[in-house]
Amino acid sequence: MKIVIAAVASSEHLSGVTRHASNMARCLLMRADVSAVHLLVAPWQYGSVSAAAPQNEAKLHIEQVSVGTGTIHRNLWYYNQLPVVAERLGADIVHLAYPSPLKQSVFQCPTVVTLHDMYPYDIPANFGFPKMLVNRLILQQCLHAADAIACVSESTLRRLDIYAPRLALQKAVTIYNCVDPASSSTATTSESSLPGWNGEPFLLCVAQHRRNKNIVLAMQVFRRLLLCGEISPRSRLVVIGIEGPETANIHRFIREAKLSDHVVLLRGIDDSALEWCYRNCELLLAPSIIEGFGLPVVEAMMHHCRVVCSDIPAFREVGGSYCYYAPLKPSAEDDFVLAARSALKNLRLRPAAVGRFSSPRIAEAYLQLYTHLHNGCSVFGNCSHNDLTPTLGRRQL
Repeated sequence: MKIVIAAVASSEHLSGVTRHASNMARCLLMRADVSAVHLLVAPWQYGSVSAAAPQNEAKLHIEQVSVGTGTIHRNLWYYNQLPVVAERLGADIVHLAYPSPLKQSVFQCPTVVTLHDMYPYDIPANFGFPKMLVNRLILQQCLHAADAIACVSESTLRRLDIYAPRLALQKAVTIYNCVDPASSSTATTSESSLPGWNGEPFLLCVAQHRRNKNIVLAMQVFRRLLLCGEISPRSRLVVIGIEGPETANIHRFIREAKLSDHVVLLRGIDDSALEWCYRNCELLLAPSIIEGFGLPVVEAMMHHCRVVCSDIPAFREVGGSYCYYAPLKPSAEDDFVLAARSALKNLRLRPAAVGRFSSPRIAEAYLQLYTHLHNGCSVFGNCSHNDLTPTLGRRQL
């Protein structure tokens, strides 16, 4: 089976979408019934995606596509050119790494889209007006056109069920993001990934600069921990993520709170550097307002990192009893400080239930979904990837 993964996006740096696409390619390559995986990216993404993708894999083909910069060019490419590329490659399945315009009628094979979240509806401030209206239209068009919707969590599937119950019933399954422990080659490196680091303790926040990530709250909590003497006065807060609509507010807070010597903003670091940060930080702060999955939380669990996060459905789903939770309410800052205090008193090396995110398990779920679609069957019913079997109920097209 030949799988085409379309991951053409705007940022040249690794984002949640490109990390998802790279991890999905990695797990699919493990399967003998997958003959080729074609990962489609824009020219500006090629370097970062190639570095994150598996190396020396004969079945993996990372291909740069011809696409102009800007949202309009990218959307037109998905609608007009992706079907042409898929036909040229002889695709058996086309998998969109995130919702994009989809001209289903011209595809010669089934199409799947990964649904990470329902942000255009749940938190329109991420996009602003009128962009949120455009994003809603694209989201709805893609979800209606695709043959199947792979939700990254049960939380995301439930949000889909609120806004599009018929699609949730007829097309959607839950297949978690693939997250594996670090390879031995990166797990033992002791070289610092922080500029100018001299052994200072640091807290970590891995998040794009978007409203739902609540990065300013993370900085408020860090400041309180400093002022209260809960952490060393030499401590830093390392925020890793690409710029976005909240970047100006983040810089403003750093200036006003006089945290310039304590807050480090990074972007575009590779997997090895990110893993180093998980292994060496005091704890991960994840104060998101809403999430579809929570990849940093799972990655931190993989590295036995303390996790202090907001008490939201997605984090509860993936973090279970491992994380320290703080409710999002007017006293959120106080609650996060209390949760961080509790976390810092406990050892890092705690068991984490992460087997459900492993490559073999996720690859099996994808292949069963792909096989059903390739054989002319449609998704029917709200099915978790845990329940995916060859006898999963389908209705014939």
